[in-house]
Amino acid sequence: MNASPIFEHFDLNNEPAYAQWREWKIAAYPKQLSDLIVEIDHPDRLSASEKAALQLHLDRHNMVIYRSLDVAESPKIPLQICARFGLKTLDGNIGADQGVTSIEVKATGRHGRYIPYTSNKLSWHTDGYYNRLDKQIRAMVLHCVRPAKMGGENDLIDPEMAYIYLRDLDPEFITALSQADVMTIPANELEGKVLRSEQTGPVFSFDAQGYLHMRYSARKRNIIWKDAPKVTEAAVALAGFCEQDARWRLSGALAPGEGLICNNVLHNRRAFEEDEAEPRLLYRLRYYERIQTQDHILRA
Repeated sequence: MNASPIFEHFDLNNEPAYAQWREWKIAAYPKQLSDLIVEIDHPDRLSASEKAALQLHLDRHNMVIYRSLDVAESPKIPLQICARFGLKTLDGNIGADQGVTSIEVKATGRHGRYIPYTSNKLSWHTDGYYNRLDKQIRAMVLHCVRPAKMGGENDLIDPEMAYIYLRDLDPEFITALSQADVMTIPANELEGKVLRSEQTGPVFSFDAQGYLHMRYSARKRNIIWKDAPKVTEAAVALAGFCEQDARWRLSGALAPGEGLICNNVLHNRRAFEEDEAEPRLLYRLRYYERIQTQDHILRA
């Protein structure tokens, strides 16, 4: 693993703690995306019960869907909600305006070369897998202003379910994917200028509090895996889990005023068709902080 502290259930030598946590995690997992929805009246002043309901899902599944009656075309809704959960340091990625990115089809300019700004499908990934290790995306939000005319649904999986799947297959898969040099993203260059340097790091790691973090992309191009048999086996198993194991996959499209807030879960996006009069628009916010759990008894 690494030098960071980990919870007992993530210790590969502590099978009793893992078995107890695994049983709870599987039993608590939602059956469908709608199970994650929490309705909120006023995003700028969440009630204690609304915040507690949001927190419960975040504690158990690392994600929740909020549903707001406010459908204004403004990023103020996710910003207000995130502030209540201690999220404050936004990632200033390419395409972001003060940390808020408008995810919409942009055929021209620098955005057009990146898949999120097209109507094409996005493969399984966690956000910011190409970031420096000291700038990892711990939490992220997708807020819907206008959905696609057709398609554009997301599939979501809690990374802890991927961890369980791989550990059950072979604990050495966890060890292999926790190596510091297991996955490399080549530099991002445009017209001879380096926009982002090459980044190498683990798939699984643990933050300073001991929480699991996942850095992953299922892309076949521009991903360099460490040349080692166990890494190859683990990467194949992980890709197969995302694509083929539907038990833990939560699928659906956000409606206007709805948003996903999560600890950077595994997700993809299906291809979509635009309504030219009302083109698809989502706001994306990426944070360096993780949403801390309040459910210490179940998690520790």
